[in-house]
Amino acid sequence: MPVYTYRGRNIRTNESVAGERFSSSSQALAAVLRREQIAPANIREKKESKASFSFSFRKKVKQSEIAIFTRQFSVMLNAGMPLVQGLDAIAQQHPNETFKAVLTQVRSDVESGSTLSAALAKHPKVFDGLFTNMVAAGETGGILDTILQRLSTFIEKIVKLKSALRSAMIYPSVILTVAVGVVIVILWKVVPVFRTLFQGFNVQLPLLTRIVIALSEIVERFFLFFLAFIVAGTIAFVKYYRTEKGRHVVDRLLLKCPVLGDILRKIGVARFTRTLATLLTSGVPILEGLDITAKTAGNAVLEDTIHTLRQRIEEGGNMADPMRQSGFFPPMVTQMVSVGESTGEMDSMLVKVADFYEEEVDVVVANLLTILEPILMVFLGVVVGGIVVAMYLPLFKLIQVLSGG
Repeated sequence: MPVYTYRGRNIRTNESVAGERFSSSSQALAAVLRREQIAPANIREKKESKASFSFSFRKKVKQSEIAIFTRQFSVMLNAGMPLVQGLDAIAQQHPNETFKAVLTQVRSDVESGSTLSAALAKHPKVFDGLFTNMVAAGETGGILDTILQRLSTFIEKIVKLKSALRSAMIYPSVILTVAVGVVIVILWKVVPVFRTLFQGFNVQLPLLTRIVIALSEIVERFFLFFLAFIVAGTIAFVKYYRTEKGRHVVDRLLLKCPVLGDILRKIGVARFTRTLATLLTSGVPILEGLDITAKTAGNAVLEDTIHTLRQRIEEGGNMADPMRQSGFFPPMVTQMVSVGESTGEMDSMLVKVADFYEEEVDVVVANLLTILEPILMVFLGVVVGGIVVAMYLPLFKLIQVLSGG
């Protein structure tokens, strides 16, 4: 939906107003402004490419902001505030201009007679299919405030899971990057100074020193080539991962990693069970719930598994057997699901599984970071210290030669 910039004057206060809003046309925006007692003087479509606008959404509207909005909105509805008034109240005070514009447009659509779920569905970059389907279920069942409370809790837990994944991957990546950068700088700028100094010595250099000097010469000669190779390799990897085959290959390899694979598997199980439980509790049919869950799985292997589960259920089978055969889910999960199917309490069983694995992820990540910190520090110390020792060993040998002379 295009964005329009407008200028006008408030009929009641005679103050000048200006801003940006989503609208299907300039005429539709003018009608909305008049209903708000604003006399539009100028309305123009904002010239902005679709790609850059989409990029802006991905960067500016965070899931944490959506969680806060959902929580606030549910409280307002529970207190008896009308939909339009609640959306307007949140939009007016929201600090994020992009999100503010989206909420303003949603409010205008609802005011024009659209359902809330249909109005939200016009902004898929902000409100995904899970969000809009749950809102639609809440509208149908007359429990929108309760659904929004569940949604806010769900989004908060998903944000927490993503934060755990970032903690598990970013910390060691940063330390290793710093270590490699320090070593390269030392080999590129510091070691050549010592190498020039050693060329005047008439002594045999120690093996460790010769190895470090050889590495320094390689870095000096091929540094730009290595840098270009890393940049090109990163771009090629990103492009490959964006393909369907690449995503499956990379996700499958990540799941096979010794420590990271276990964390990713637990995060996938927690996210799958939490999402499906939230949808089932909100009244979404299980087949539709599995479709939505597959789209938000975050892992190609898990996504394929969920599609298989859906197909088996559609054919009249149960969910526990294909989960057991997939090899993705631990035995405890399949047993809990089997019990849930037998007792008719699938949603509550899935919630218990999600709670368990979210706690497991927290514990594993905390233990991993506790172990990694000293290991990485020792690694960095050994590498840098080894280079320093290699550079000073010839000096010690020279001192011994001179003392003996």
